[in-house]
Amino acid sequence: MNRKWISLCSLFAAFLLFRAAVSPGLQTKWKGSVKIENGVTVVRNPQAPLYGKDALILQEELTIGKPGSPPEALFSDIRQVAVDGKENIYVLDSKESLVKVFDREGKHLRTIGRPGQGPGELDNPRSISISGDEIMVAEASRRLSFFSLAGSHLRALSTKETWALMAETDSKGDIIIVTATLDPKAPFYSYLKFDGQMNLLFEIARSPAPNASKGYNPFMPISYLRVYEKDNIIYGYPEDYTIQVFNPQGKLIKKITREYTPVEVTEKERKEMVADTPPSIKFDFSRYHSAYRRFVADDEGRIIVQSWEKGEEEDIFLYDIFDAEGRYIVQAPIKGRPFVALKGKIYGSAEDEEGNPLVIRYRLIWKIPD
Repeated sequence: MNRKWISLCSLFAAFLLFRAAVSPGLQTKWKGSVKIENGVTVVRNPQAPLYGKDALILQEELTIGKPGSPPEALFSDIRQVAVDGKENIYVLDSKESLVKVFDREGKHLRTIGRPGQGPGELDNPRSISISGDEIMVAEASRRLSFFSLAGSHLRALSTKETWALMAETDSKGDIIIVTATLDPKAPFYSYLKFDGQMNLLFEIARSPAPNASKGYNPFMPISYLRVYEKDNIIYGYPEDYTIQVFNPQGKLIKKITREYTPVEVTEKERKEMVADTPPSIKFDFSRYHSAYRRFVADDEGRIIVQSWEKGEEEDIFLYDIFDAEGRYIVQAPIKGRPFVALKGKIYGSAEDEEGNPLVIRYRLIWKIPD
């Protein structure tokens, strides 16, 4: 082989290495590990994602709530967003105590509920969840109200002595409730699964809640849970970067971990928290934020996790995205708070420059080769 040919081969090899460094589609060597430990699949991820930031583009394609919109398309306080199989969008406005429904183009279709405590009325609604052709609204008055997707009130169910902070249904109509036990020495959150008649099936997990007697730490780890694919459950207590997956019977089947660098709580964040809190509250600030904040899951098994890392703008956070196997594949900046990921789209809430609540939908454009 002559020197000219060797030189050309060397240049070509260097070109391939360069492309692997800058092109997300060519970084195919994942540096994590998958092991079975005590019958549980444990996926350990490195700190860096598999692909670069250009592997995913989020294209903003719909905004609801812009100033000048008709009253039915404006919001006071967006508590949660849900989406049905036809891509209709359900927005829980907790301040107005109702659910506004829009089609996939953002046209207002109807309003579900109204303020009050009677049948079909909503009293301080906390969360919404869609299962089949029903929507469930959890209310602070220890009641679950069920409506058809067309808006008809179907029934109400008492949560009895269980104080539901949030509630979510699965495809079988079972109900998962987040409740708090205000033990003065060691308060905690419980994640409980009930059948459709509010008979307790089992406790999924529990985690510490804020303890005012020890000083209020607004940056402490707060646990989080969502119903996942096939009625599995994803749960996390972000004291460290671990996400747990339980099957519908409450058995732990997978753990997903990621190496990470903790994000420090800034002096600005501390001052803002003090300014917005009554002077009687005593603080016990931590140095760092929790490992992550919250997550959503899409219909293809991906988990989208909000980190505490900020993007270029104040209201943009960086989200860690894991594939269906639990591999950390890409980090993406998203404005506001996502609630639903469905059919290649993300639905969330944000605010405009004047602080008006908005619903935003993004289309996910993947640049990863098959």
